[in-house]
Amino acid sequence: MSKLYIVPTPIGNLKDITLRAIEVLKEADLILAEDTRTSGKLLKHFEISTPAQSHHMHNEHKTVESLITKLKSGTTIALISDAGTPAISDPGFLLTRACIEHGIEVDCLPGATAFVPALVNSGLPNDKFVFEGFLPVKKGRQTRLTLLSEETRTIIFYESPHKLLKTLSNFCEYFGEDRPISVSRELTKLYEETIRGTVKEVLEHYTKKPPKGEIVIVVAGKK
Repeated sequence: MSKLYIVPTPIGNLKDITLRAIEVLKEADLILAEDTRTSGKLLKHFEISTPAQSHHMHNEHKTVESLITKLKSGTTIALISDAGTPAISDPGFLLTRACIEHGIEVDCLPGATAFVPALVNSGLPNDKFVFEGFLPVKKGRQTRLTLLSEETRTIIFYESPHKLLKTLSNFCEYFGEDRPISVSRELTKLYEETIRGTVKEVLEHYTKKPPKGEIVIVVAGKK
């Protein structure tokens, strides 16, 4: 019986992949990868020889129909992203929705997601939180920040290193310089670090020491 498997992959340390994930990737008929070159290193490391093809934000609208046809014909497909759980700020939602609409079974494996360890080790309240992912780059950014300035739950963002200073400056303006914040980067990797403090303190830190790597920002909610 055909099925779409959503398979999380490590966000850094390859040892964080699950035994079940390796098993599913080996037994699937096809692997959909955000970038086959990036995923190729992972697949080679675990001796996974399943054929892989690209499935990313620039082609997913065009390929969904053909993938549904393959699934209906009995093909078992495993979807992975470059790191973490597909569909969390990565491709995956469109294909998952299409499978559900066509009555095709979807099985999402548990596994790595960058925002969970960043939230837990932030020291900020994690009983209630809001995941925002990436802020709009231009259109809608101010509107979103204005809305979030009143949010009382802990807020989680993803950000790229070259936009971090701009985002932290925005936080100073909309959330206030004294709002508690935690910035985690390179999670599970060799140079992993978490910087905690007020927005102003963390901005000053990264102004002096430009950041590198993947970044998760955790911001305390408004009191």
